Amino acid sequence: REAPFPKMLAPCLLRKVVLTVPLVFVVALLLVEPVRSDQEAGTAIPAESRPCVDCHAFEFMQRALQDLKKTAYNLDTR
Repeated sequence: REAPFPKMLAPCLLRKVVLTVPLVFVVALLLVEPVRSDQEAGTAIPAESRPCVDCHAFEFMQRALQDLKKTAYNLDTR
């Protein structure tokens, strides 16, 4: 016959774990030093030398159009 103690202990331990894990997570988040924007990893590229998002999109569309033209030409020659 099983003892009633372990059966009653399981819900109590589960409740403690459910309350303790989020508490530990919140405390860890509070203790971790936030990363500041001046601490960027790697080398920084000045904004003046970086192409804008529109320029990237335009270059991508130009390449896609060239690929479509090549494909159309290849289909025409067949």
